[in-house]
Amino acid sequence: MTESTRIRIRSVKTLSDDWYVLKKTTFDFRRRDGTWQTQNRETYDRGDGAAILLYNRTHRTVVLTRQFRFPAYVNGLADGMLVEVCAGLLDREAPEACIQREAEEEAGFRIHNPRKVFEAYMSPGSVTEKLFFFVAEYDRENKISAGGGDHKEGEDIEVLEVSLERALEMIRLGEIADGKTIMLLQYAKIENLLG
Repeated sequence: MTESTRIRIRSVKTLSDDWYVLKKTTFDFRRRDGTWQTQNRETYDRGDGAAILLYNRTHRTVVLTRQFRFPAYVNGLADGMLVEVCAGLLDREAPEACIQREAEEEAGFRIHNPRKVFEAYMSPGSVTEKLFFFVAEYDRENKISAGGGDHKEGEDIEVLEVSLERALEMIRLGEIADGKTIMLLQYAKIENLLG
């Protein structure tokens, strides 16, 4: 945490340290008018992550994954299956190393020279995670396995290769509802990544 002239921490209480860390913090916040206000916030710290859109210019395709997400299931997604780009937590790795590992584990592609395109806080009202967004070109010769994720972590991932146009249509139809995936697919369209 950085020093600030607008924040004075009063107390921090750990509420849970099971899967990740949930804390409740009481702090004083100096408002724009100069007055101080005491506030309470809960923050969920799951670490930072990285996400990557794999694309092929020749075939105008992208690689996506489909996997079960329990939080989406309990929040109304009927089967809990989300279509996403490859992504994962950094776990003390550099973002580039993390995303290369995740592309291999989840999609089965060995990639070289992933290019970072931006960073974003995905749910800053309660989650501390910052996500590093990457793109990388792939070709079918880079396919080294079927992918599918890490079985020990409970992953059961289906690999999808679809045209960029189909992926954008999937957003419009609500078939893709994952924020990081929507952001990277829109980046690909805006930047004319596939030519």
